[in-house]
Amino acid sequence: MGEPRGIFCSAQGCVGDVIIEQRLVESKEPASHVPLACSAQYCAFPVDGNVLCLWNTKDPSYQPLTLQGHHEPITAVAFGNTVSPLLICSASQDYVIMWSLDECRQKVLQAFPLLSLLIDAKSRQLVTGCANGQLWIFSLVEGHHYRCVTRVSLKKKSESFSRRVESRLCSLPEESQRPCTHGLEKGEEVEASLPILGLAPCDLSAIVSAPCVWGLSSETTSCLWIGSSAGLFIFNLANFELEAVLHYRDFRSLSIHVAGSCAVMSKANDDKAICLLTSLFGRKIVMLEIRVAALVRSQQGHDAGRHLSVLPRTCVGPTSPLCFTTAKESKTPPAPQRQSAGRSTVKDQPLVFHTKVRSSGYASAPHITMFSPKANTRKRGDHSSRRRDGPRCKEYPLESSPPTKLYKQRVLAHGPAAAHCVQYSAGDGQWLACGLANHLLLVFRADLSGTPTVFSGHDGAVSTVCWSHDSRWLLSASQDGTLRLWSLRRAELALCVGKDVFSKPVRSAQFYYVDTFVLLSSGPELQLLKYHIDTCKDEIQRYKQKSRCKRVFRLPTTGRTEITSLSAVNDFYSYLVLTAGRNRTLEVFDLNAGRSAAMTVEVHSRPVHQICQNKGSSFTTQQHEAYNLFATTASGDGIKLWDLRTLRCERRFEGHPNHGYPCGIAFSPCGRYVASGAEDRHAYMYDLGSSTFSHRLAGHKDTVTSVAFSPAAPQRACPETQEEASFGRDFSVLLREGRLPIGNHYWAQCLLSMNWCWTLSEVVYTY
Repeated sequence: MGEPRGIFCSAQGCVGDVIIEQRLVESKEPASHVPLACSAQYCAFPVDGNVLCLWNTKDPSYQPLTLQGHHEPITAVAFGNTVSPLLICSASQDYVIMWSLDECRQKVLQAFPLLSLLIDAKSRQLVTGCANGQLWIFSLVEGHHYRCVTRVSLKKKSESFSRRVESRLCSLPEESQRPCTHGLEKGEEVEASLPILGLAPCDLSAIVSAPCVWGLSSETTSCLWIGSSAGLFIFNLANFELEAVLHYRDFRSLSIHVAGSCAVMSKANDDKAICLLTSLFGRKIVMLEIRVAALVRSQQGHDAGRHLSVLPRTCVGPTSPLCFTTAKESKTPPAPQRQSAGRSTVKDQPLVFHTKVRSSGYASAPHITMFSPKANTRKRGDHSSRRRDGPRCKEYPLESSPPTKLYKQRVLAHGPAAAHCVQYSAGDGQWLACGLANHLLLVFRADLSGTPTVFSGHDGAVSTVCWSHDSRWLLSASQDGTLRLWSLRRAELALCVGKDVFSKPVRSAQFYYVDTFVLLSSGPELQLLKYHIDTCKDEIQRYKQKSRCKRVFRLPTTGRTEITSLSAVNDFYSYLVLTAGRNRTLEVFDLNAGRSAAMTVEVHSRPVHQICQNKGSSFTTQQHEAYNLFATTASGDGIKLWDLRTLRCERRFEGHPNHGYPCGIAFSPCGRYVASGAEDRHAYMYDLGSSTFSHRLAGHKDTVTSVAFSPAAPQRACPETQEEASFGRDFSVLLREGRLPIGNHYWAQCLLSMNWCWTLSEVVYTY
């Protein structure tokens, strides 16, 4: 900057920092009379006559955005009046073009030069590699508008893969341990960047197995070769993870350890691949022959979960914690029988009536029976149980379309309160439970009609809600450290487990083993509670606490790390429990054996805040392999789909913004879709066969924190109504419907999502 002159000078000297030249660009064409335009965030002008250039005024380090589309010199430029979306119009003798800057920014890669390009027809994706080691993947599916699916750093993926391989090899028996590479020298420095020199397709269908459900077969999974200056990488386009890594320096027999150019070729169903390399600092050119199967299998694990399955394969063992009910009930002595007065040896004892005395109203104490997995029949006489046999509850259509249309919206607001969790009743799908930050638990009808039932008693935000399989009981966990079990029929508290029972706050809790147990996580421990709910209808004795629970089993995690999320199947008998730890591990427990069954490390880049299993519903039947699928999510790291049998990530879903707040996920009852909340006030729908979202559902006013699918098949449409908010709790509920005509009826798949809401004051129903 030059020295200021004239009025900017004083006796003390010249005043600096008056004007700063931030950017400079030279145009090939004269720039004396070109059109200019400025907005609050951008400055726009033509460069080289027909190229529109935009500068960011708030961030000088922001890379300039260049837009090409005109063939003649640009004669006029103007910004739109709206901030979102931000539009700019440019005119020339041949075209008048309206640009959306939000979409244009998504399509611009970066300033680093593109070194490689590949179009994968199987996954319909465009893959580009840059000089700074960044891999960009774009969707070519019709209607996706070439959206960016994900951006991958090859260096970070390589480091993460090396740590996983090391943990796998360390978990092998000593006689099975083997070095992951040949001639590896410890202490070698890792290259600062890995420029992507070449891309080529790679066929691993005969090596890497995938579950054959909803497009997740090995034949539909695409992989590619990535050639870099330091080595070769096999990259999976479904889960965005590395399948194998080959570093040139690990093989002393190679003539080139740092490559300047790279080209790879491999045929389908062929175990060999040909690689052509040129030296970066010499004049050598070599051709390598690589045995793909040997490379991949040398770095894969020993399939720690290959013997696992959600569906039990063996009977319950005699020493299993799940045998607690059978063992205790078999030792329970029979009820005492009446004896004659002559044979009785009991003397000077209080008189106890064992039969009903009609004159006084006394009755014998209710017989205490523990819940048994076999005694799981619904005996409720209310209308909800009778509706299950009606035409509303038919088989859930597996081929239904995803929910895309706004069906109903209910907003309640009188003060700030976030909705933390939401869940439909699993057995009948007729009820909807919502846990709020204002210590309340609300239960709605599934169609969001009527006044909700209020359950109060917690002293902290309700963090977890869970329905029993028979939909009679509702379990809630709160940040106050208590666990409460509520009766839906009486709308009252049935059992409360205080903070004195748990050493650490309860993070997750649910019913387990078809309502036989309560499964929960407290700090680093997995705990199993056996409970009894007193169902006495005596109005005199109803307020006396007779319900109770007992801890029958506890199991710490490996390394005693805190459990951040857990999941287990309650709709049918299953021995397995999935847990996620604060140290980013995923551990599977077999409660039949009472021990840890398998563990994998570095599941996400951050701790997992939710594990969601594909549990189906009572109204649908999936392939038995599909029940072994589960999903995990972490803030800023997308959603991963796993196969329990191999503990292998099969697909990764990217596209929904989730950087700070833990947004929930849910499987559809048909098992074909995964829904996710997001921070941009939308809910996202993913098809299991694609890594990018298929639909983005709008309507919320803030971050979507939780999503849930209705387990029942059909939902009926309601007319559009609008009324004043009559209940003073602040959250937003949206019900979405995707309809599939079958005969003369409409079947629907409904998705419910919740969000933060601060200023809304009406309840709106739309269809």
